[in-house]
Amino acid sequence: MYDILTLILPLFGLIVIGYFTARVTQQPVEQLGWLNTFIIYIALPALFFQLLSKTPVENLTRWDFIATNIGVTFAVFVITLGLGYLISKRHLGDATMQGLAGAYGNIGYMGPALAILAFGEKAAVPVALIFCFENVLHFTNAPALMALSGARKGSVLGLIGQVIRSIVLHPFVIATCIGVTFAVMQAVPPAPVENLLSYLAQAAAPCALFAMGVTLALRPLKRVPLELGYIVPVKLLLHPALMYLALSYAGNFDPVWVFTAVLMAALPTATNVFVIAQQYGIWVERVSATILVTTMLSVVTVSALLYTIKTGILPADIYP
Repeated sequence: MYDILTLILPLFGLIVIGYFTARVTQQPVEQLGWLNTFIIYIALPALFFQLLSKTPVENLTRWDFIATNIGVTFAVFVITLGLGYLISKRHLGDATMQGLAGAYGNIGYMGPALAILAFGEKAAVPVALIFCFENVLHFTNAPALMALSGARKGSVLGLIGQVIRSIVLHPFVIATCIGVTFAVMQAVPPAPVENLLSYLAQAAAPCALFAMGVTLALRPLKRVPLELGYIVPVKLLLHPALMYLALSYAGNFDPVWVFTAVLMAALPTATNVFVIAQQYGIWVERVSATILVTTMLSVVTVSALLYTIKTGILPADIYP
């Protein structure tokens, strides 16, 4: 039990410190902008590049792993969207936001920090693959369905162009591509550059988790939407459960890859869903509440998941 506490305390302790720091100092939410910029555009890309550039190329082309992961996440999206479509009286825009809230986990902000701290540097490759391909899925689904719902105006070509730009120009994707290129070429950056990247990479996890705590403190919960009754269990329980069963059935993957994918699936709703909701002016307040509630409850659910993994209660493969 002490070993589990040693693992969990640094992870969620940083979130708690960020939360209470924001409560005590009463800084406006705008003050978080530059820290978020540093995390998204500098620190996490540096971490991805460093770890991927040193990864054997054969580990970067596990299409069976990618297909299984994307298939499960898409299935969870469809399930939540279907429930939302029925409950929201066939409003496709609302249902799309609910689908994203149920399937789009915090894989870019919390994911790398938690997975690498929990499972070591071997988790970087599955984290990067999950991030890249799941974002392609979500960044494609959201604008396409919003266009169908009438919330998005403009030409089809303009819509396609926006989706492609949002994927290709994302700093995580760029860093991943450069890291894979270095891995293929077996190239190594000059020592001064490598040292700079190391400093930046080491800052990624603590900054991301601290910022998450600050965000929770500065986003008040006005009311609990009725839809959370099914979105929360889908996101925090069904998604990781289906991921675990599917990966166990699909093949003999490295245990670190299996547990990393399950952990990523167990993460709370991504802050990107709030950004998308704001962009289209749909479900904004309820998305904010979903992020807050799932993040708070994930302290318990993710801790329990890590406990079962670290104690051996949850085997890496139930179909040996």
